[in-house]
Amino acid sequence: MRPAQLDLARYTVRLDAETDFSGWRDAARRLALNKVRPDDISWHVEPGSNQTDLPDVPAGVQLVVPRDFVEHAEIAFCYSDPGRFAFLYRLLWRLRTEPKLLSIASDPDIRRLETMEKAVRRDIHKMRAFVRFRKIGDGDEERYVAWFEPDHFIVERNSAFFVRRFTGMRWTILTPHASADWDGDRLAIGPGAVKGDAPAQDDTEALWRTYFESIFNPARLKVKAMQKEMPKKYWRNLPEASLIPDLIAGADKAAKDMIARMPTTPAPYHARLQAKHWPKNEPAEALEDQAANTISELREAAKGCRRCPLWRDATQTVFGEGPDGAKVIFVGEQPGDQEDLAGKPFVGPAGKVFDAILDDAEVDRQKVYVTNAVKHFKFEPRGKRRIHSKPNAGEVQACRWWIDKEFELIKPNLAVALGATAALSLLGKAIPVTKMRGQVIEREDGLRVFITIHPSFILRIQEPADKEAERQRFLQDMKQVKRLMAA
Repeated sequence: MRPAQLDLARYTVRLDAETDFSGWRDAARRLALNKVRPDDISWHVEPGSNQTDLPDVPAGVQLVVPRDFVEHAEIAFCYSDPGRFAFLYRLLWRLRTEPKLLSIASDPDIRRLETMEKAVRRDIHKMRAFVRFRKIGDGDEERYVAWFEPDHFIVERNSAFFVRRFTGMRWTILTPHASADWDGDRLAIGPGAVKGDAPAQDDTEALWRTYFESIFNPARLKVKAMQKEMPKKYWRNLPEASLIPDLIAGADKAAKDMIARMPTTPAPYHARLQAKHWPKNEPAEALEDQAANTISELREAAKGCRRCPLWRDATQTVFGEGPDGAKVIFVGEQPGDQEDLAGKPFVGPAGKVFDAILDDAEVDRQKVYVTNAVKHFKFEPRGKRRIHSKPNAGEVQACRWWIDKEFELIKPNLAVALGATAALSLLGKAIPVTKMRGQVIEREDGLRVFITIHPSFILRIQEPADKEAERQRFLQDMKQVKRLMAA
């Protein structure tokens, strides 16, 4: 016998799955156009059911709601609360007579919607961060399997990310709610699984634990911040998590030992690398005066750049990278420690964030050109480490010669200024990036310059929720860049 409150419902909606948003959307549209009140509907998940008893759409009637409601609803639909179907219909019902509802931040329903979206986005981020694949089989039978326990119904929504990131390998992600399987050609969403269906640890996990232990920095340990970013619920599925308690317990002693071992000059290999790229017998005059008709020739000429004093301490010139005919050039500030050693732009931590967000925005990294306003690493030596130091206006101005040459040869129709230094280089004046973010400024020569932050800004944010929010803002910026590329 059904509960009494359900007996009052005029209509029962049967959804095919917890993630059947299209079924909910169709039913909600039919019911709202027939002016069926929220209290007159009960919502259920009944796989395989055949819904035939809902009213038809009245002829000549349209349901008008704000465009972004569907985007909000799709995300909140993944929230693991059985009441979400009725809640989203109630919002839809209210929007018929309150078209500005979504902009009223103080409304209890809007606050609840934001809480649901935030939780789903955070769960999506955690899945991307903490999925660990294990190899099974060899040769033609090789594939990778992972076990993950999300809080919400995010597998279908998140699977496209893993397809883009791991296109070249066959993989399966098992969760209690659903499973995603990629065979290298087709993505299939299947039923949920149990942890016993996932394989035991493989040989690579011992190597991964060794690596994790070697990069652990006790001097920068903040236990509360770490546990907030990586809650203990995920530890049981992470091979490196078994090391964490001992690393925390020994952090204080390890930090003191590390300080005692710190040298007063940079590590010797920096000098060896520098000597390789800056031979003592090399002429002081730069090769830049030689005519360069291609980016490759310009890159070769830049190896001898002496336009400002930064070359003296840097390992090498870090020039731009990308196709000669790129439609867009991304301009950052300057190379960092890892870029200085590798001789390539955007390969350090900020570069990895940049690559991942371009991937999410479906901007092909291989079709864009990336460079920096300043081509040499400016830093302050601090023991074994080299700490980034912001280039000054004179150094930016000196390096504009190279930037102008890059743009002259590539002839892009769009430039993206990643941060204030890049904006200064491209526009010749300082501008407030946070205020002008997302705007397009057209130079006198007709070049469009899109203003946004540098991805390193995201890395500096400590609060996980704020970091994820900033990441989403940068993702929207990159989606706008993609639209501008096509314009």
